[in-house]
Amino acid sequence: MKKTHHESHLDPLQLKSDSRFNFRCHKDAPCFNQCCSNIRLVLTPYDILRMKEKLNLTSAEFLMKHGRKETLEKTSLPLVTLKMSENEEKNCPFLASEGCGIYPDRPASCRYYPIGFAIMKKADEQNKEEFFFFVREDHCLGFEEDAQWTVQSWREDQGADLYDRMNADWFEILIKTKSLGAVELSARSLNLFHMVSYELDTFRKFVFESPFLETYDIPADVVEEIRADDTALMRFGLSWLKSVLFDEENYKPRKA
Repeated sequence: MKKTHHESHLDPLQLKSDSRFNFRCHKDAPCFNQCCSNIRLVLTPYDILRMKEKLNLTSAEFLMKHGRKETLEKTSLPLVTLKMSENEEKNCPFLASEGCGIYPDRPASCRYYPIGFAIMKKADEQNKEEFFFFVREDHCLGFEEDAQWTVQSWREDQGADLYDRMNADWFEILIKTKSLGAVELSARSLNLFHMVSYELDTFRKFVFESPFLETYDIPADVVEEIRADDTALMRFGLSWLKSVLFDEENYKPRKA
């Protein structure tokens, strides 16, 4: 979900998990850091969770300082992209001369690079297809290095597979919403999507400081888990959101 304004080319070759390629990025490369400026970087819920905790910010503080609101194409779903620095190069705000200043908590798109990841689902089909492709930018010399990977070993090495698991329900919401075509979600649904996806601190208050737990029959062990752990709260919220938006059976209101 990373888009760049550099000269870039999306290789039409669809890659599989065992597809092999050469790549290495390091500080001695002439192109080091050049991929970290003037980009449109869509942030996922787990991206924001990791970054806000790294920076010791609340969700609201992170969005105000580093977020830019957009809308997912062909839907009314709100998205958040990373706000670039207001200098001539429009650098990533976390970029330093020695590299990424939040490297252990960098977003999923940065972890995948130079691989692109896409999910395709036809409107009349239940199953979705995941595939990968190369993102080739004119300045990038990483493909000339001798380190060899498969797509799967690269994902594991960069921690991208963990991010995919954390964001799986969120991507499913995006795909299902796009497959609805011209159907408009209500203002309430859009607000819930934004809160669960990006305002995790607000969602915590919504769960524990409102009649939410009286309305929904949530198992006691789940309540304790989400009370103690933000990652569990995020994953619970996304699963619950699917119930609200698409009438799934994950979590239903208590019967009167």
